[in-house]
Amino acid sequence: MVSSMFGSLKLVLAVVLTVVVSQADCSYPRMKKVHNVKVSGFDWKNCGQPDAPAVMKTLAVSPDPISIPGLLTASASGSTSVELSSPLPLNVTMEKEVVGVWVKIPCLEELGSCHYPDACDLLNQLIPPGQDCPEPLHTYGLPCHCPFKAGMYSLPKSDFYLPYMDLPYWLTNGNYRVQGVLGTQDKELGCLHVGLSIQST
Repeated sequence: MVSSMFGSLKLVLAVVLTVVVSQADCSYPRMKKVHNVKVSGFDWKNCGQPDAPAVMKTLAVSPDPISIPGLLTASASGSTSVELSSPLPLNVTMEKEVVGVWVKIPCLEELGSCHYPDACDLLNQLIPPGQDCPEPLHTYGLPCHCPFKAGMYSLPKSDFYLPYMDLPYWLTNGNYRVQGVLGTQDKELGCLHVGLSIQST
C-alpha cells in the first residue's frame, strides 16, 4: 500500500518542505530568536478545481498544540494523475489576521507571498540530489525530488522531531493562512490551503 499511494503528498512536500521548512532555515537574514513555538488550530483543505490532478486525501497532525522544539506525529495520503516534473511553478499566498481582517504578507527575502519558478529546484536546495530523503520518507521509499510519478501514495503515521528554530522577524504571534498553488493559471496542478495559529516566546 505504501508503494501505491503518495500523490498529493507531493503537494504537501512542495508547499511544506519548500515554504515552511525554508522559512525555518536560519541561513536567511533578519531572523528572530525564539525559545519556544506553539502551533495550534492546524487545518487544511484542497482549494483546486474539482478535476485538479494532485489532490490531498488525508492529512493529520498531532498533538494540538504542536510544540517546537518537540515531537510531531503526522500521516497523509493523496493522489496525482500526472507526473509532477521540473519546471514546477509554485505560487504561495500567506495572510495574517489583523483585527478580524486577513492581510496579505508580501514576499520578503523570498519568504511570504511569493512566486517560485520551480519548486523542484527548491527541493534540490533543501535536500541535495544524491542525498537520501529524510526520515521517515526514506524508510517508506517515498521520493523527495522531482519527477514525482503519477499514482497514489501514503505516508503512514510517523513521528518527526521538530528542532529549535529561528523565525522570520515578521512572523509574529497570531492566526495565519497559507495557500500553495502548483502550476500556472493555464494549467493548475493542485492547490492546498492551510490554517494555523502561532505563539512564540
